[in-house]
Amino acid sequence: MRALIQRVQSASVSVEKEVKGEITKGLLVLLGLAPDENKEDFEYISKKIRELRIFNDEDGVMNLSLEEVKGEVLLISQFTLHAKTRKGKRPSYIRAAKPDQAESLYQDFLKQFKRDYQGKVESGIFGADMQVELVNDGPVTLMIDSKNKDL
Repeated sequence: MRALIQRVQSASVSVEKEVKGEITKGLLVLLGLAPDENKEDFEYISKKIRELRIFNDEDGVMNLSLEEVKGEVLLISQFTLHAKTRKGKRPSYIRAAKPDQAESLYQDFLKQFKRDYQGKVESGIFGADMQVELVNDGPVTLMIDSKNKDL
């Protein structure tokens, strides 16, 4: 499982010009799912999102977590995070879970994250043509991969 995490002042997701989810200060999380995701991947990514110390404290040092600042989360499924771009000009998405499986995994992760985190959690519409708007704060953008913890 891959998560691209962006610290934001605000973010929203729309489908056909209708806002489906929006947050203020918090994290926009783009989530890429592979076919072999399991409970350990869910737990690892969920914990990292909640506990990464990427919000500024009173001294302007990134020393506070999402939980500590009571930030909000916008979670969006994004299969392109598993794009393979090594050869040619057209990315391959063979590493990404197929749509039916990916939707089930996404919904399961969303349910778990909402159980794990007591703050506001919004989401997009799986498989829809979504427009995501954000005001990146910092900018702070991090990639987490449950299969490659060295990232």
